[in-house]
Amino acid sequence: MAAIKEVERLDTDEGGMGYLQSLPRRVVTVYLPLLVFLIVLLFPFYWMTITAVKPNVEMTDYVNYNPFWVVHPTLEHIRYLLFETSYPGWLLNTVIISTAATFLSLAAAVLAAYAIERLRFSGARQVGLAVFLAYLVPPSILFIPLSVMVFNLGLYDTPFALILTYPTFLIPFCTWLLMGYFRSIPFELEECALIDGASRWQILTKIVLPLSVPGLISAGIFAFTLSWNEFIYALTFIQSSEKKTVPVGVLTELVRSDVYEWGALMAGALIGSLPVVVLYSFFVEHYVSSMTGAVKE
Repeated sequence: MAAIKEVERLDTDEGGMGYLQSLPRRVVTVYLPLLVFLIVLLFPFYWMTITAVKPNVEMTDYVNYNPFWVVHPTLEHIRYLLFETSYPGWLLNTVIISTAATFLSLAAAVLAAYAIERLRFSGARQVGLAVFLAYLVPPSILFIPLSVMVFNLGLYDTPFALILTYPTFLIPFCTWLLMGYFRSIPFELEECALIDGASRWQILTKIVLPLSVPGLISAGIFAFTLSWNEFIYALTFIQSSEKKTVPVGVLTELVRSDVYEWGALMAGALIGSLPVVVLYSFFVEHYVSSMTGAVKE
């Protein structure tokens, strides 16, 4: 009872959270920052939405129409994007390439992270640091030697050019993320399995990976998002219009010289962001758990 009273006292005095009981203080310290955060976060989506359904005349006539609202909404821009351009093909290409690159990167990252963190070989710490430093190398430098390799292997203008080059920046990131997650799994679980005669492969597949599902989902979400939004490699290695991804196709096909089709551009950006939003919404619980820790000893 004494402990409960002490907690209540700390919550009500000025040293605890009692200062939030006042409405003006809650407005200043909680509601106002949240409002600013929501405006900054959601305004781009709001602007894309109203621009995608806004007629061309309302986009240019700011005297008779409010730029932050739509008076006569239309679906013409969306119809043009879906039925008069190659956007559905770009969307399918992006899904296939991002999914394949993500699974390939996760498979390699799991093996690398497990070897670095759990096998305890000499120089493991240096290898982990090298993996992290490899992630810091900008793609704007790597795409030049990679383009030579893509041309020599005959992969130019094919989806494999992106599926095999995206892991160059996805594997270091996923490995670095999974290293921290594997580090939080107790060693005692593996030691007990080794005593029972389990092999390293059995330990990885039957013990470590089932416990690492939140970390794998988190790494997969990040890898999928990076693949989905990648621009430099997709612009360099893909030439055919029907084989482009969404970021490249929207920019190169909907911008003609100095003519910007803003309605179709915003509709393409909005539709292209929906798969990532849906992915985050379905796996947000696993994503949060992977950010806050794994199995505790």
